[in-house]
Amino acid sequence: MSPQRRSARFWSGAVTAALALTFLGTGQASAADVNNAQNAGFESGLGNWTCSASSGTTVSSPVHSGSAALKATPAGQDDAQCGQTVAVKPGSTYTLSAWVQGGYAFLGVTGTGTTDVSTWTPDSSSWKQLSTSFTTGASTTSVTVYTHGWYGQAAYYADDVSVYGPDGGGGSGGGGPTVPAAPGGLAVSGTTSSSVSLAWNTVSGATGYTVYRDGTKVTAVTGTSATVTGLAAATSYSFQVTATNSAGESAKSGAVTGTTATSGGGGGGGGTLPKHAVTGYWQNFNNGATVQKISDVSSQYDIIAVAFADATTTPGAVTFTLDSAGLGGYTVDQFKADIKAKQAAGKKVIVSVGGQNGTVSVTDSASATNFADSVYSLMQTYGFDGVDIDLENGLNATYMSQALRALSAKAGPSLIITMAPQTIDMQSTSGSYFQTALNIKDILTVVNMQYYNSGSMLGCDGKVYAQGSVDFLTALACIQLEGGLAPSQVGLGLPASTSAAGSGYVSPTVVNNALDCLAKGTGCGSFKPSKTYPDLRGAMTWSTNWDASAGSSWSASVGAHVHALP
Repeated sequence: MSPQRRSARFWSGAVTAALALTFLGTGQASAADVNNAQNAGFESGLGNWTCSASSGTTVSSPVHSGSAALKATPAGQDDAQCGQTVAVKPGSTYTLSAWVQGGYAFLGVTGTGTTDVSTWTPDSSSWKQLSTSFTTGASTTSVTVYTHGWYGQAAYYADDVSVYGPDGGGGSGGGGPTVPAAPGGLAVSGTTSSSVSLAWNTVSGATGYTVYRDGTKVTAVTGTSATVTGLAAATSYSFQVTATNSAGESAKSGAVTGTTATSGGGGGGGGTLPKHAVTGYWQNFNNGATVQKISDVSSQYDIIAVAFADATTTPGAVTFTLDSAGLGGYTVDQFKADIKAKQAAGKKVIVSVGGQNGTVSVTDSASATNFADSVYSLMQTYGFDGVDIDLENGLNATYMSQALRALSAKAGPSLIITMAPQTIDMQSTSGSYFQTALNIKDILTVVNMQYYNSGSMLGCDGKVYAQGSVDFLTALACIQLEGGLAPSQVGLGLPASTSAAGSGYVSPTVVNNALDCLAKGTGCGSFKPSKTYPDLRGAMTWSTNWDASAGSSWSASVGAHVHALP
């Protein structure tokens, strides 16, 4: 959330639609299955590979195996794409995989004759395997396999690319996978009146998982969680899951029962918040913006997110320490009293977890419990109304959902839960942030996506929009509004001034026009949503301090506009 947050840019062209991944069922492997990629480990330099704009080279370190790996560096409008034409057999299923490290990395395939697929990962300091599957068309004899990075991001490394399946006539050979074991640990991680969320343990060698409801296949995913939708309220269902790869499908897991809620699903927590609300982050540090006490925060802000809670040495647990010295001697007692005074005035004060440098990790049931317990303890100690999730280094949808549900069970229906994902986090419902939001839709207050420090992104119409315009705000918000969130759970997050972020500041007029476009159908740019969303929650800014430094012009304009929405 800080001004030094990383930038991110989306890619364009044939691969723009590939972010929403579909895992294709795999057939049985045969004894002739091989790795069809040539020079898969880059041991022969860039032989068989073509890279854009001279962006690719080979290096001796780091490597995943062997003596070489690919290094490709995005520059300007070049995303450092490297590709290879691979011979394949028609009507066959292949597993595509590669090991990557460094900046944002993407792996995909085009020309399949069926559904082109891709997968990706954020920046990684260690080698990580990307994997997906595709099926060739009836007349397809070759496909193009590619890797690429991301505009404005660091160089990425790739090694040991594999296109494993029937020999297309030019393969490099090599052993393949065996049928994976049945998944363990299947459990219900959440429910609404129309959905059941499931999670299970990772299976070694699996490239995907298939979910069964009452014995019938209902969905296939590449991760270890899934939400089954379209269910009847107050109804029990039996679920099982299998693991898959190119060698076949495992036996089914043990069954679990999930029972949908009696009602709900239209919008989550919020307590006594107004229909249209403004969120502002309050800085528990001095970075050159106006130093404020909670009592100094403008009355235009309905939710004040205290930034930030800190990680502890206990996995998943967080703590909060008021920076009394940096805030001019602001005492803990004054802080607590100011929170109570804001609440008496009808405002909500929550604690934000994360930020640019936040490294809170909730990756298993134990850390999920630690997170819930520690946040609830902070709520009791300081009087916070809830929590904001601003984890910019990624999150685990299964266990963060579990943690927030555990917190909700402790805090009750008045709990405020907000989220502040980056634009890339909400491009597809397959992303972990979007999954988390949908998993907890019945208790979620609002998602205030950060429309800054971003670069160009896809809108819900499949077009690429540049940061800093009405269209950028409306076309990206449309993805959330049409992807399953209630309008009351969608807010627009913008910087309060040019000093508040590295890029993406727009005038309050642009913010207000975007709000009007979404809520009323007026003030739109070239993009106009197919319908209006009069229940749109409102807007968010980083930060109340930078707003104050700029004479409170953001809150005076946007705040008043939000509260005047019908």
